[in-house]
Amino acid sequence: MSVAEMSTVDMAEVLTYAYELGDMINQSAEVADYLYWKSRVNGNPDIQGMIKRLQSKKELFEETQRFGHFHPNYHAAKDEVAAVEKELEQFEEVARFKQAELALDNMLHSMSETIAYAVSDSIKVPSNDPNPKGGGCGSGGACSCG
Repeated sequence: MSVAEMSTVDMAEVLTYAYELGDMINQSAEVADYLYWKSRVNGNPDIQGMIKRLQSKKELFEETQRFGHFHPNYHAAKDEVAAVEKELEQFEEVARFKQAELALDNMLHSMSETIAYAVSDSIKVPSNDPNPKGGGCGSGGACSCG
């Protein structure tokens, strides 16, 4: 068997395992919980109305962002978005959906790290933090790139 044939067989096997892993993830409690609460959010007309209201407030805020703090309605638009978001989070379905989404996201990130580090300890895995602290190449922080 040539090296090319061997890598083709290995890649097919890797893909098979990847699909099996995907099936296992789809059958997990985290996915089931996420899909349940997503359907509850999507099925609640009050929540859907609030989401539409939030979208319109966000669009108005985005218009003010072009000028930033100098726009006369910037702070009011920002406050309106925050107020609607706070109202939306009062629904149990929304709060539980966000918890389920975070749990699923954490599981997938943990699996990504496990897979990456199984290949090499030096593989960089992006942070799962939605608000990164900086550092690394291109951010003005310390860089371990070589």
